[in-house]
Amino acid sequence: MTEYLQAAEAYREQVAQFLRDIIRLPSPSCGEKEVAERVVAEMRMLGYSEAFIDPMGNAVGRVGNGAVRLVLDAHMDTVGVGNPSAWPHDPYEGKLENDIVFGRGASDNKGALAAQVYAGKVLAERGLDGADVSVFIVGTVMEEDCDGLALGYVLQETIPDVRAVVLGECTNLDVFRGHRGRMEMKVVTTGISSHASAPERGDNAVTHMAPIVLAIDSLNERLAEDTFLGKGTVATTKIECDTASLNAIPDSCAIYLDRRLTAGETRALALEQIQDLLADGARVEILTYAEPSHTGFVLETAKYYPTWTLDEDHPLVTAGLAAGEAALGRKPATSRWTFSTNGVSSAGELGIPTIGFGPSEEKWAHTVLDQCPVDHLVASIAYYAALPRALEGLS
Repeated sequence: MTEYLQAAEAYREQVAQFLRDIIRLPSPSCGEKEVAERVVAEMRMLGYSEAFIDPMGNAVGRVGNGAVRLVLDAHMDTVGVGNPSAWPHDPYEGKLENDIVFGRGASDNKGALAAQVYAGKVLAERGLDGADVSVFIVGTVMEEDCDGLALGYVLQETIPDVRAVVLGECTNLDVFRGHRGRMEMKVVTTGISSHASAPERGDNAVTHMAPIVLAIDSLNERLAEDTFLGKGTVATTKIECDTASLNAIPDSCAIYLDRRLTAGETRALALEQIQDLLADGARVEILTYAEPSHTGFVLETAKYYPTWTLDEDHPLVTAGLAAGEAALGRKPATSRWTFSTNGVSSAGELGIPTIGFGPSEEKWAHTVLDQCPVDHLVASIAYYAALPRALEGLS
């Protein structure tokens, strides 16, 4: 057992209980207040140099006072539970069974949050291994609704001049170095309402939309593909229309698109590709996000989240792999996420070197079997604690 795993093992029971505690606090996007307060209270109990909630509502803790600033990020919000009867257990119980914690957010992303908070304690006990580093543990808000919005605010306003970011999104204890970007778009067609008994007197907006939906499906065949990130995709995820009644011709129809962007695909390109499918009178737009956080803070943004990758030979990837060897006694594999993360802001928009390492697996996220092994919590504590020494010399 490595020295880092040995140090982390001392907190096995505490970190598992802390994860169970924060699972028991439902925290949908914009509703993370109780979790944020609980996280800050835990940080203070563990002896952090400082711990506070920033104006946007993110929970922020600091260990150390070195020149190099490192951020460990995990989001506090979760998706909903859907149909509670589909769960094999109460999604907000934080059930511990066979050394696995179950419940909404266990994998995405409260397991990593719990591990990062307790890593702060181990970091402090070890004096950050003498490294000239300040480690900031950040529980971000609203990631499920608008990935990157909160972390972008943190990195520009709350903690500027950060040298590197490590995301806690689930990686099954490997090192991830990027993912596809995404956009949310809306397409609108218009028509003329009339009584449905005489449809020829009107102009059906839904009929105008039908060939667009089929053309969007076909567009997938022509989208770019990348050997590391995979293929760009587009999907119609919702359709709605405005009609005076069920016996009236709709005069407006809208569809919503989820566009995943691979390497080389830009915001402008994705918009142009959809625009080229539209007949006169139809329009496409990028959706905007302007929901208030749990503190009432509003930061309006377009729902465009850029693609990002970090080269395999980047010094941060090298350091991340070295931390894995030091902490776990093995060299982690490198890969990428299928879903999107807060890295869209740290790496995609701000250009800050970013990698990911976290407990649990993507396959459990947003499912009724949402789970995180306690062994993964301990391993993640060890990994995060090994980062300062591994990061020495990172330019």
